[in-house]
Amino acid sequence: MSSVSDRLPDFPWDKLEPYKKTAAAHPGGIVDLSVGTPVDPVPELIQKALVDAADSPGYPTVWGTPALRDAITGWVERRLGARDVTHRHVLPVVGSKELVAWLPTQLGLGPGDRVAFPRLAYPTYEVGARLARAEYEAYEDPTELDPAGLKLLWLNSPSNPTGKVLSKADLTRIVAWAREHGVLVVSDECYLELGWEADPVSVLHPDVNGGSYDGLVAVHSLSKRSNLAGYRAAFLAGDPAVLGPLLEIRKHGGMMTAAPTQAAVVAALGDDEHVRVQRERYAARRTVLREALLGAGFRIEHSEASLYLWATRDESCWATLAHLADRGILVAPGDFYGPAGENFVRVALTATDERIQTAADRLKA
Repeated sequence: MSSVSDRLPDFPWDKLEPYKKTAAAHPGGIVDLSVGTPVDPVPELIQKALVDAADSPGYPTVWGTPALRDAITGWVERRLGARDVTHRHVLPVVGSKELVAWLPTQLGLGPGDRVAFPRLAYPTYEVGARLARAEYEAYEDPTELDPAGLKLLWLNSPSNPTGKVLSKADLTRIVAWAREHGVLVVSDECYLELGWEADPVSVLHPDVNGGSYDGLVAVHSLSKRSNLAGYRAAFLAGDPAVLGPLLEIRKHGGMMTAAPTQAAVVAALGDDEHVRVQRERYAARRTVLREALLGAGFRIEHSEASLYLWATRDESCWATLAHLADRGILVAPGDFYGPAGENFVRVALTATDERIQTAADRLKA
């Protein structure tokens, strides 16, 4: 009997090791713009909330405290424009990657069922389908998919890796198509608060869904907007008919967000100022990197939102990776996100101001 790991592709990031060594050997040290992990401090009010909740000897609940559910419902209405959101419409999760990887399994999908995701996409969408032994396919336009057997349609706006944003009209059209064919839409909106040249819209907005959450779930994370990647804090919002059974399954699986993290999330979702400050940091870094890349002969596509620049020199992404590694800069090769990315690299904005400026200086040299 084959092991579960046999269903999975090779872990792509292992391929970066030789390029990482080259970049690290640069006299000024490596500028790592590959993974996209936050580097700025966790805001003090969030740290304080975590510390104040540190004496939590009992088990937390999977559904979270009433205060956490209040914070999520309040944020979803305030920030996303959703209406009539109750505790039944929300569910905390242990970081969004865990959710993406295990959602097909928790939905009961398996052989004969199909999962679809964008042709340039976060690799974990495919991993989740493989773990469930479901079939999977990438799309350019989801409404052109064969709906027969299609049980889960992933949307990702703003996109990782491209930063592309789906318009309100596109979201409305896709949601209508999915409902017509009985397809569950799960929209990964983890970068929604990081729009630069576009204003991303959630599938939870009434202009998109007509005031109904039927067949819709949105995924949100605090990793990027609040620098909480180390806290593993995320949540779902949407159709109670989907979230209710997921809650029961996750209770059986013990998938509980730690109590101090729950308290930290309450503080994070209740404060918009730290998000504004962090956005300004990323906006400044984006400007520096974008100008340096363009000046060095790169072309940038999409990238109107999120924490990445989707850049190309119209050559193999691995040739570009080597070119940048020789300058002490490490980025992510585009083919990690699908064959359509073979001539692109993803350049993260998640480095300190000093490292971002160092990368820009090296690109100009």
